[in-house]
Amino acid sequence: MPNRMSDGAFKLTTGGTSTFMTQRKLKRKLNLLQLIMLGTAGTIAAEIFVLTGYAAGLVGPAAVLALIIAGLMSYAIAFDYCELATMYPVTGGGVTYVREAWGTNLLTFLVGSLDCLSSTFYAALSAVGFAWSLKVFIPTLPVVPTALVTILVFIVLNILDVSNIGNIQIVLGTILLACLGIFIVAGFVAPNGFSWATFTEGDFFIHQGVAANTAKILNTVALVYCAYIGYEVIAHDAEEAENPSRNLPTAILVSLTICALVYVLIALVTLGTVPWQQVAGSETALTDVVGNFLPKYGVPMMAVAGMIATLTSVNAALLSGTREAFTLGRSGLWPRSMSRLSRFRTPYIACWFIGAITCLVASVGMVDFLSYVSSAGLLFVLFFSNLAMIRLRKLRPNAERPFKAKLFPLTPVLAILSCFLVVSFSSWQALLFTGLVLAVCTVFYYTYKPLSRVWAERAKAHESARDRILVPVASPATAQGLARLAFVLAEASEDTSICILTINSSVTALSSAIRGRIAGQLNPRRRVVLQQITDEARIRNAALYTKVSNSSTVAQGILDEVGGNVKLVLMGWPGPLTPQQLPDHPVKLVLQKAHAHVAVLLNRGLDNVQRILVPVGGGFHSRLALRLAYEIGFPQHAQITAVHIVCQPCDSEELEDHMLNLREIIEESLGQMPPDITTRLVYANDVLSGVLQEAQRLPYDLIVIGASEEWLSRTQLFGALTDEIAEKTTCSVLLARRYESAAMAWLKSRSRMLTGAASNTAAPAHNGGR
Repeated sequence: MPNRMSDGAFKLTTGGTSTFMTQRKLKRKLNLLQLIMLGTAGTIAAEIFVLTGYAAGLVGPAAVLALIIAGLMSYAIAFDYCELATMYPVTGGGVTYVREAWGTNLLTFLVGSLDCLSSTFYAALSAVGFAWSLKVFIPTLPVVPTALVTILVFIVLNILDVSNIGNIQIVLGTILLACLGIFIVAGFVAPNGFSWATFTEGDFFIHQGVAANTAKILNTVALVYCAYIGYEVIAHDAEEAENPSRNLPTAILVSLTICALVYVLIALVTLGTVPWQQVAGSETALTDVVGNFLPKYGVPMMAVAGMIATLTSVNAALLSGTREAFTLGRSGLWPRSMSRLSRFRTPYIACWFIGAITCLVASVGMVDFLSYVSSAGLLFVLFFSNLAMIRLRKLRPNAERPFKAKLFPLTPVLAILSCFLVVSFSSWQALLFTGLVLAVCTVFYYTYKPLSRVWAERAKAHESARDRILVPVASPATAQGLARLAFVLAEASEDTSICILTINSSVTALSSAIRGRIAGQLNPRRRVVLQQITDEARIRNAALYTKVSNSSTVAQGILDEVGGNVKLVLMGWPGPLTPQQLPDHPVKLVLQKAHAHVAVLLNRGLDNVQRILVPVGGGFHSRLALRLAYEIGFPQHAQITAVHIVCQPCDSEELEDHMLNLREIIEESLGQMPPDITTRLVYANDVLSGVLQEAQRLPYDLIVIGASEEWLSRTQLFGALTDEIAEKTTCSVLLARRYESAAMAWLKSRSRMLTGAASNTAAPAHNGGR
């Protein structure tokens, strides 16, 4: 555990005066073996089962030479990526290197977007491929639903913990390599397997003349080249790698070497078992020959290997796509929400977004067409990544490079030439479609920000139209405290009026004429209090008016008044209620039904607010609590303390992440990090004791806390924890519920249950709001 002070608070306590530049980081949890398997099993995809036959159809036995050349060419990019990944051991891969070389601009946006789309479309293609492979064993299995379930399973695992992805890749990759290893070993040692006589039967070069053979070999190299570049996923996820300076280059080079050996040996066994003419152009070359030396279980073994290869590809591609989306969000090129992290420090919004796009692509049946982007888009990214290395060597010659490519500038030049080679032999349809994608992305880049500003202005205008604070008055004892708080909140917003609402629910059976005549005579004491409030509003120059409403119930009278222009309903604490009284109490009904923000004040004296405490769990309602605390504290120059309760042991890295998360929430809620807000972490056995402990540390005048998800319950007002905090503290408490539909609240609750986010380590679901 990090060192703690005697009051249970961590020493990492900061004030708002400091400049806040650091961003939350993904957690380093991928070890060397997991990285190697991500690169290896993510590279050995279903293509190996068809590329051998295609390559043999182009150049015959020289397909082995083409695979060797393509593998050697891939080392140029691998060495460059080793240098770049260790120089910038953060998420993103190519988009990070391009951004560091040329800044955050159109080029960075195109590289990142195309890389993300390439991974997304490839994940969809692999998921559909897995569904078709599984259909061989279960003929009645529907393809599209199977693909969608596969995608969703990996997305959920991605959200829960990145180590899940690494562990699954180890298991699947081990089975895949075992199957391919049996194919290779049995192919070389079995009686009916590989023979040099079969491999060298006829001419090694099947075309006439050096030029024709060279051209065909280069064409084959271009065909198989992209099958080597799966190690890029390691660079994409560099931020989650343990000991990146050592593990990243080791994983990249080891995975590439394993893939190169596997590809070459598989081609050698295949073309040395049967004459190349028998498998030329075949999409099932491996299963065509495995029966010769493994007649009983060879074909089903390779079928299983093919299925696993598609699964490892889905796993690696989704990891790449989600981390690209996270990086683009963190850079501000995509919506900032993409960079939000779950309690597992995984980009959960980016995961859901990429998962949804992948499911959409898999379901509409365009994967074959969109797979063009997977290869052509990859070349676009590799081209500019290697250009970025050349530029970074010039821009930052003295920068720390834990791994330095020795043959610079030869390696990036060879890598760039390799990209040109592959492009020159690519189909025009692939290039045309990639060009169209780039054009669409360019239009989006230049229109997204202006449209976002227009949308933000419309949202701001809509919010400013909600220009009333509604204060229902039931008890003269609480009316003045509520009104004074409403005065403070109104001062913090422009053009905000206050409506003091009185509900007469006992005269609804009378005629309208009689109701109007006696309404003002029902409670003389209330009239006196309203007059005092009106006089104070005149002194404060506040826009206030009073209104008397006749309704069948108090709750219905308030709900009838809550129209589109009410920004906040401010009510008084109802006091202790039995479980039988609570469901029909006006405050509870307004909380559940009002289409506006609701705040409930337990007033223990608010004449001079100097210190405000805001427990922050990071949820939907705690953001409203932060906003209300700032609007109350700013005019009175009060010191605001935003506290985050940590209920489980954590190391210094996790401690820093909790603090960064707290400060990010404040910035998102307020648009800035105000100088009069102090952020603080407190360790406690549970959230309740942590908040109470902090409330006793200083003489706080007010605690502002957001509702927990239990506000929907009929047995709790705001939630068991928030209600108990209000009852056990000695200062005033303001409880806030931000408006959202009940359906949306229910969906969020189910989503948190699915991903485990509800049991937030730093602040469980009860900690001041979801």
